[in-house]
Amino acid sequence: MRSRPPRRPDARPASRPPARAENPAASMPADRPARPRGGAPRVGTPPRGTYWLYGLHPALAALGNPERRIRQILATEEGEAALRARLTAPLPMQPQRTDRTRLEALCGRDAVHQGIAVLTDALPSLAIEDVTGRPGPVLVLDQVTDPRNVGAILRSAAAFGAAAVVVMERNAPDETGALAKAASGALEIVPLLRVVNLARTLETLKTLGFWVVGLDAGGGVLNGAAFGQRRVALVLGAEGDGLRRLTREHCDEIAGLAMPGEMESLNVSNAAAVALYELIRAP
Repeated sequence: MRSRPPRRPDARPASRPPARAENPAASMPADRPARPRGGAPRVGTPPRGTYWLYGLHPALAALGNPERRIRQILATEEGEAALRARLTAPLPMQPQRTDRTRLEALCGRDAVHQGIAVLTDALPSLAIEDVTGRPGPVLVLDQVTDPRNVGAILRSAAAFGAAAVVVMERNAPDETGALAKAASGALEIVPLLRVVNLARTLETLKTLGFWVVGLDAGGGVLNGAAFGQRRVALVLGAEGDGLRRLTREHCDEIAGLAMPGEMESLNVSNAAAVALYELIRAP
């Protein structure tokens, strides 16, 4: 057998190829959830553009919406039983069994998840022209940033037959589990539109035949019967600040709620519900 030649003192071993990334998500597309060995989806930080939606009513509504892309379902034994008892169609995939501690880690300790969490993509965005064929008023929110307020407004919009809710691209909450929970399924019923320029959107609504009403102090009292057959775009401002000056200037009129009691104002979501009722109660 030939002997190995002696190694020179200055010789270096050949460099090894770089080690393979331990994180399987590092080489996967951003819009696809990472899957560990064995094929079961990994539970952790949602991929970009997705979020954990939680609670029985939001989950049922999302699972029944053909526009939703569902990526994963987590449920406790009781949560899965509640889902199956209420669904009228088969689940799109088998839920992964989990416990409440794991759900609290994903959704937040204070989240009322009811033993259910669904990993889903945000709904596709629409343009204002895409929703004006729907009946009912349009709600426009001027820098309303609390996701629970936006969710509650969506719920009122669904209850009173609004065509859509419009928010700003930057000064508004993202579509999240907290927003969907507050909406209690209404996120699947009423389109939530995001626009870059609110003033330009109000002008577009005018060209489409809407009468733009800013809900704020300094005008008359909102009277649904006075609008006759005109369609209304109702604009609501943030709590505390109200409507911005530029937004007010692009409204056809400013009107407030009739409040004979001792309170001067309402939470923006409560104000939206009262105003929507006023708009639809007239024959």
